[in-house]
Parts: sequence; structure tokens; C-alpha cells
Amino acid sequence: MVESASPKAKGTNAAGAARAEEGRGAGMSEQRRHRVRLEISREAARLFWEQGVDATSGDQIAEAVGLSTRTIWRHFRSKESCAEPIVAQGLEWEMATLRDWPLHLSLEEQFTERMAVYSRKASAFTRADSDLAMKMILLADKEPALRTAWLMACDQVEREMGRIVADRLGLTPDDLDVRLHAAAATSALRVVSEDIGAALLGGADPRGFADAAERVARAMRRATGGAVGDPVTARPV
Repeated sequence: MVESASPKAKGTNAAGAARAEEGRGAGMSEQRRHRVRLEISREAARLFWEQGVDATSGDQIAEAVGLSTRTIWRHFRSKESCAEPIVAQGLEWEMATLRDWPLHLSLEEQFTERMAVYSRKASAFTRADSDLAMKMILLADKEPALRTAWLMACDQVEREMGRIVADRLGLTPDDLDVRLHAAAATSALRVVSEDIGAALLGGADPRGFADAAERVARAMRRATGGAVGDPVTARPV
């Protein structure tokens, strides 16, 4: 990924787009709405981490983004729900890797190959989002409302995981085995993400987690008995 702008510049563009739409009273495209929600989420997450959830108000979040408080509430139902987009963004790499998973590769091989690309090409902006997501996941252990945001993100992951598993195995998303595999794989992803994040934010040497992507893949394989992990020679007819 080529970084086209600094994090600050990108955030300013997103907030600027929201202010323009707010001023015109016009409808917002889904893509633009996603960008604005993500920018609000970044600032909310930063404030939650720096000063705590209780000490952070909707007005402070609005001021940090450069929007009106009314606009914040138009995009989010509560201040805590502002964390949802950045938390979901923290799982986007794993989901993108699963979406593009070739049939002939094991999950470990796919994760290892994609992590090599990420390590070379991920922008500082992308890495900063991952760091913020990790902080919100850790903070969720102490903040029930943030825990809700994290679990809601995991629920969305499970739904998409079901479609990915179904397509890979030649089954339908509502098949019971598919749903069980999707639930198990998502739980493995959640638990390993929480474990690694807590260790890194607790001061662990990052070099000890160079194989983090492979750890996630191995956990998903174990949780599903290889159904999510093994290569597939051909989809069942």
C-alpha cells in the first residue's frame, strides 16, 4: 500500500467532507460516510486511551475531529459506539487475507505470504489504525461499553467468515457446520488478538510476536479441526 497522505491530512479531508455535507444539508455517499465515521472513531479512540472513557464527552470528540456535536450523534448512537469503526478496522487485514485465500494454500501459508507483503508495504497510517484498535480491545476488558463495540465487530466478522467458509467448502452460509466453523474461527481470532494485544501493550518485546499472523492461523485451524486451515483441492459439487 502506498501512503498518499499523512494521517493528519487524511483525517482533515474526511472531516472536511463531513463539514461540507453538513453545510449543504446533502445526503452523504456510503463511501464518504465510512471515511467520516472512521475519522471520528480514530479521535474518539485516542481520547478514550489518553483520558479514559468516562472523562471523554461527545463535545470533546466533536472538537477533536472539527465537527459539530450534532454531527457526531448523527453518525453514532453513543460516545462509546464511536470506537466500533476503528475496532473493526483492526480486523480488516485478517478478513482481507481470508477473502483472497486461494484454494491450494493452507491458511498458515496464506497468512505468512500476506504478512510479508504487509510488513513491506503497510503505511504508517495503517499501522497507527492497528495500534489504536489494539488499545481499544485492551481497554474493552475494563469498559463494558467498549466491550460491546469489540463484540459487535466480532459478530460482523463471524457473519462474513460464514460466507468465506461456505464458499471454500462448497456449502451454504446457513449450513450448520459452516456456522459452527465460522463461530469457532472467529472466537479463535478474537482470543488470539486479545492475547497478543495485551502482551504488546504490556511491554512485551515485539520481536517475540513476529509470527503473530501464523499464530492466528494455527489457532483458527485448531478451533475448526482443520476445516478452516487446510488447502482445498476442489470445491465439492
